[in-house]
Amino acid sequence: MTPPSSGFPTLPAIRAARHRLGDRVETTGVRRWRDDPLQARLAPGTDVWLKEELFQRTGSFKPRGALTVMMSLTPEQLARGVTGVSAGNHAISLAYSARQLHSTATVVMPRTANPYRIMLCVELGAEVVLVDNVHEAFETARAIERDEGRTFVHPYEGPLTALGTATVGMEFIEQTRANGVELDAVVVAAGGGGLTGGVACAVKLLAPDTKVYVVEPEGADTMHRSFAAGAPQSIDMVRTIADSLGAPRCEPYSFALNQAYVDDVVLVSDDQIRDAMRLLYRSAKLVTEPAGAASLAAVLGPLRDRLAGQQAGVVVCGGNVDAASFCGYLALDE
Repeated sequence: MTPPSSGFPTLPAIRAARHRLGDRVETTGVRRWRDDPLQARLAPGTDVWLKEELFQRTGSFKPRGALTVMMSLTPEQLARGVTGVSAGNHAISLAYSARQLHSTATVVMPRTANPYRIMLCVELGAEVVLVDNVHEAFETARAIERDEGRTFVHPYEGPLTALGTATVGMEFIEQTRANGVELDAVVVAAGGGGLTGGVACAVKLLAPDTKVYVVEPEGADTMHRSFAAGAPQSIDMVRTIADSLGAPRCEPYSFALNQAYVDDVVLVSDDQIRDAMRLLYRSAKLVTEPAGAASLAAVLGPLRDRLAGQQAGVVVCGGNVDAASFCGYLALDE
């Protein structure tokens, strides 16, 4: 791991950020997941603790970062509004955050975005601009920023975004400790690395011996490629059902934060994600989007033997999926 930077979140700053967020975000629940179907899939002695961030405002962890960024804006900037790029969850969080802070949001989404998520953005008052792909989306959002004076809020890059997402990791460690448990590992899925970097930073500040494992889909492996290369990398196209994890590239700050605090990056297939969604539904009674099941997919797959006999924390990062798509994911290969 690289030495931590002075520009990374500190524990006092994370606590202050959580206090400032107040009741605009939920302190989502943590529970020990014990069930025969789950235990049959785990290595002997593994216990799983779920951080159920799918019950966050807007259905994912995203408002923590978006609000932290937007609450730093001046009144004049808030009056001009914000813009951003997203396949769904970040766009929804921008719409929510803008409403909370009496601002406005214009979000740019690929045409392939789930119509359900587009509907949620519109219901929250955002203007939605649809484009052909995620690369064009960034160009369009930058044009909106230039032409309309809106502030661009990046979906995963930057110190304030990481400060907001770090509150997930801080809560997780403190909530499990309140249950008398020290987590041996925390498993969290990566889109661009804003969530994973913030969570890993907070976890290591509070519990230096706890391992942090980052999970990516095989079809959107920017962080995995970046770790292998030792520098931020890009992919030409996103090829996964977990579109919330479909970042086209790794950015410098997020990469550095992950490189400093993350122990390893592992990959899961779409089939493994579907399998994890089925188990979460059957056993934990959770309806998750594919991204929300990616961490469990790693616990059942590439991390299974490494987590044997350990207390494993799993971040369930989101649940924004429409009924038809969810049923389709569960029905495949049945």
